Amino acid sequence: MRNRWNEVLDAVLEVDRISWLAFFDARLADFDGKVLTLDFSDARKLSAAHEYSQTRINQQQILIQAINRVLGIHVQVIEK
Repeated sequence: MRNRWNEVLDAVLEVDRISWLAFFDARLADFDGKVLTLDFSDARKLSAAHEYSQTRINQQQILIQAINRVLGIHVQVIEK
């Protein structure tokens, strides 16, 4: 997952730039083969007026579809 994360983000960007903005600064905290945990703590420290947590909830399906398209796996995404 980590090795191909940029490919996943490129696939998200092809579909929706807002979704890409919502996920591009995520750190991959954990992946157990089914559940992907994303950490946005660094992004929150620097974001100030740019809080994308609600957008991420609304755009999560685009990320899940991009992961499936690039990696061929179905995942659940959670935030840390």
